[in-house]
Amino acid sequence: MSFSSDIKKVRQKSLLSQEAFAQAVGVSFTTVNRWESGKCKPTFKTMKLIDDFCKAQGIDFNISDELIDKE
Repeated sequence: MSFSSDIKKVRQKSLLSQEAFAQAVGVSFTTVNRWESGKCKPTFKTMKLIDDFCKAQGIDFNISDELIDKE
């Protein structure tokens, strides 16, 4: 599965719009839109914020898989 679909599933599991998810993670709506469309990936710092968000929401998101894919 690609990162774009993973991030979309995380957002949908949390029942948030792209704009609300962006605000929760501390990025812009456009950034989330680009992640979900596969145009870009988050930085390591932002990946940590996404991981923290998932842990707080009880959503399974294995950040280590994403970090390995990014290297």
